[in-house]
Amino acid sequence: MILQEYPRARGPITHSELAALTRRFEEVAERHDREFGIIKSDLTAVRLQIGNLDQKVEALDKKIDRNQAQIIELLTQLVGQRPDVG
Repeated sequence: MILQEYPRARGPITHSELAALTRRFEEVAERHDREFGIIKSDLTAVRLQIGNLDQKVEALDKKIDRNQAQIIELLTQLVGQRPDVG
């Protein structure tokens, strides 16, 4: 441990101080592990949502393509017709 390497710089560390520091370190490490787990879970959820959105966009693109093709077909049929006939 770093604190044990330099005992003279701050004075000797007692076993109770060392135990308290170790406990605090372990508590922080556990909290960080939990928070990392939450973030990882959230990221997985976001990735799934992006995948779902990609599928919806792809479906909309296909629908737009079909509609545009239908519009072009209808316009093509109208090109040769005269408005006063009919």
